[in-house]
Order: sequence, then C-alpha cells, then structure tokens
Amino acid sequence: MIPYKHEPFTDFTKEENKKAYLEALKLVEGYLGQDYPLIIGGERITTEDKLVSTNPSNKEEVIGRVSKASKDLAEKAMKIADETFNTWKKVKPEFRADVLFKAAAIVRRRKHEFSALLTKEAGKPWNEADADTAEAIDFLEFYARQMLTLKDGIPVESRPGEFNRFDYIPLGVGVVISPWNFAFAIMAGTTVAALVTGNTVLLKPASTTPVIAYKFMEVLEEAGMPAGVVNFIPGSGAEVGDYLVDHPRTRFVSFTGSRAVGTRIYERASKVNEGQIWLKRVIAEMGGKDTMVVDNEADLELAAQSIVKSAFGFSGQKCSACSRAVIHEDVYDEVVARIEELTKELTYGDSTEQSNFTGPVIDQASFDKVMSYIEIGKEEGRVIAGGTGDSSKGFFVAPTVIADLSPTARVMQEEIFGPVVGLTKAKSFEEAIEIANNTDYGLTGAVISNNRFHIEQAREDFHVGNLYFNRGCTGAIVGYQPFGGFNMSGTDSKAGGPDYLQLHMQGKTTSETL
Repeated sequence: MIPYKHEPFTDFTKEENKKAYLEALKLVEGYLGQDYPLIIGGERITTEDKLVSTNPSNKEEVIGRVSKASKDLAEKAMKIADETFNTWKKVKPEFRADVLFKAAAIVRRRKHEFSALLTKEAGKPWNEADADTAEAIDFLEFYARQMLTLKDGIPVESRPGEFNRFDYIPLGVGVVISPWNFAFAIMAGTTVAALVTGNTVLLKPASTTPVIAYKFMEVLEEAGMPAGVVNFIPGSGAEVGDYLVDHPRTRFVSFTGSRAVGTRIYERASKVNEGQIWLKRVIAEMGGKDTMVVDNEADLELAAQSIVKSAFGFSGQKCSACSRAVIHEDVYDEVVARIEELTKELTYGDSTEQSNFTGPVIDQASFDKVMSYIEIGKEEGRVIAGGTGDSSKGFFVAPTVIADLSPTARVMQEEIFGPVVGLTKAKSFEEAIEIANNTDYGLTGAVISNNRFHIEQAREDFHVGNLYFNRGCTGAIVGYQPFGGFNMSGTDSKAGGPDYLQLHMQGKTTSETL
C-alpha cells in the first residue's frame, strides 16, 4: 500500500479560516434554489418531477430542485452503464486512479465550498462539515493508491514449467445508494470505490441531500471521468431503488442507510431474476446502537467529555454515535452529574452559526421520531438534560440525556438517530460488557478505563467492528480505522480499509504451461 496521510481538519479558531468559511457560505448562498438535471451517459436530462432539497436549519430555504428519475430513465441509465462497462473495464487502472487523484485535488481547492454546502443542505455544524469533506478527499486518495497496489494482482505459487497468476477483474454495473448523514464522504467513497475498480455506477443519492451529489458529479467530469461511467439518477427508493436492485443486469449493490432498507435490499438482491447469470453482491452499512463503557478505574472527566461529544456531534445522526453509556455503579453518580453539566452547556441551533455545537435533525419525520423517543424515555428513565424540541423554523432538538434506564429499555435498544443518549449502571466490568453486547447491532463501541486487563478483555469480548479505548466512539479516519460493523450493522465491509476495494472485484486465476 502506498503510504497516505489523512487530510487535516481546519482549525476554526484561526481568524483566516473562519473568514474563509463565511465567504464559502456566501458563495453557496449565491447558487441556492437552482434546478439540477439527471446525468445519464453524460447527457443532462430534466424531468417535471423534482426532489426539493431544503435547509434543515431553515426549512423555507430551498437548496435546489433536482430532477427525479423514473423507471424508464433508470432503465436508460442501466443500458448505458452496461454498455460503458465494456470499455471502462479495459481502461488502465492507472487512468482510473488518476481520475480520483484529480478529483481529490479539485475538492481540496474547493474544500470550504463543499463543507458550506453540507452546512446548508445537511445541517452540519462547521467542524462536522469540514470532517465530512476531509473524509471525501481521503476516500479519493486512499482508494486511488490502493488500486495502484492491487492492479498487478496477488502473487501465487508457480512450479517448474508452469506460470500462475491471480488477478482482480471488475464485476459490472453497481447500484450505489448513499445516505444523507455523510452526504459527501460516504456518497463519494462508495461511488469511487466502484469506479476505480473498473465498474460502472448508477448513483442514487439520498433524497434529502441530492445537490452535493450533483456537485460531485461535476467534479468527476472535470477530473476526466468518461461519460456513462457514473450516472446520476436520484429518485424514489420504492420506484427506482427497488427496480435497480431487482434488475438482472445489476451486478452489485452498495448501500448505506437504515436497517429496515438494508435488510430489504439484501433480501431482494438474493433473488435470481429472469435473465440474471450471477449472484448479486451486496455491500451494506446499516445502523448502530453504540455503547460507551466506563469502568471504576477510568478518567472520569475524559469519560464524560467523550460521551457528550460522541452523542451530540451532528445531532447524534451518525451510525457510530454514542447512544448508550454503561457506567460502573461506583462512579455512576459522578459521571452522570458531569454529563448533565456538559450537555447543558452545549449550544444548539442554526448550523451556519459557528457557535452552535449541535445543529438540526434532517427533516420533519426525523424530528417527530426523535421527539416520540424522548417521550418514551421520560416513562422509562429520568431526563436530566434537554427533552425539548422546536420545529417551527428548523428541526431542532435539544441535546437530551436520559439517566437511570434499564439495559432492556426501548431507548437503550432501538436506534433513535438523534441527539439522545441513554445511561445505565453496571455492577461489574463483566456486566457492563454483557449490556454493551445486548443489542442487535455491532458497529462501534468505546471503553474508558486505565485497567489493562479490562482493555484486553474488551478487545476480545466487546462484539463491535470498531472498538475505541479512552476516546469517543465516532470519528473513524480512512486508512487508520477501517470502518464497518457486525450483526445488524451490515456486512462488515470495512470502508477505508485494506480489503474494501476487493469487494467490488472478482479474482481470476490463469495458469500457463510453459
């Protein structure tokens, strides 16, 4: 693997960076409300039916109106992607990698603009938006470098009079269904992983954040991606999503989103449809119900700070967010009191204001769901911070802490995907790990402890794909902490890891007798 250092985060305490971000927000405000077409085979296609993207901090503000694909247009895109695959698969891996390197350079030059668009379209606070854009750059750079390593295949043994090779070849047409919560990083990462490995792509971005995906399409085109390699077809999951998942020419589906949709895609993709000559591959990253464990030998200030940051960064709308904390009974009261203090100090509101740590939730449906869980939490435990919400202008929910919960309470078991954290106590470290493992998910987790035996026990027994010690449970960095989870958190396809690109390819053995 060619060494890579991750894209640095912006320090917004520096006046020049703050000024640059405010200028980027102005730049983005200058092109709000425009209409965006579909892109199929490089052709711009406008439809009557539009997805209207609005600002979750200010629901009256329209970010853009994006043309919506129909079944017929999805079929057109499939035919073009299928045809383009025949030429794209023969393009040298170096050329494909160069498209990613160039795209990374373009995004790096426009970094604040993309982040400002995330602030507007996804409601991301400054630091969160900046990290999202940095991660998109990381995916572009990392996967390009990785492809240059994999292009020559993997060495296998040969005998006298025989020469053997093991090479990777692309799969075919991939359907990429990307989420709104990392509207740039995950959308870009899943798209370019498929592209750089020689596949063609039908990109269906989240309906709430399609403008950033369109802007990324423009970057890929500028970077030299040929027409038809990635086709931009936002639309309804029920109409376009199902149609493409079921399509006999779909070779693989790369999905990031909810458990409900992910399991449905997995089930549908398993069916062999008429004319289909392969078993479809599914790469799925779904939900989480992530736990932070605090033992009685922990740095308690570190514990409280890590829980609060992991729970409320981007309003808890990360599959990696801390939504439960299990605290040893010896230190429970002290840690809970400090979590309450820290949470009450947090400012929340419009994410364009740098002073707000927490922004809005994504839309009305999300707001209603989170508020209904807070009501459940009031019955199941004790609300010690937050518990209120206001959706009159934007979808704002106060960072909410619910203490004294049973480990089996609904608030401790079900994915809320909002700024809500549940707290429970454990009598021992063993019990804490048992509670941590008692959900259907297995994405991220963290242990705050100064006890080496506890750390090693957790390394073995805490069943999650990404486990962190003495830090929060969010913020995996490409190439440093490959990301993906167990059980109902998905197929454990480790994004930004050493074996992610191989999921988009198949191995071919050739053996020549000399």
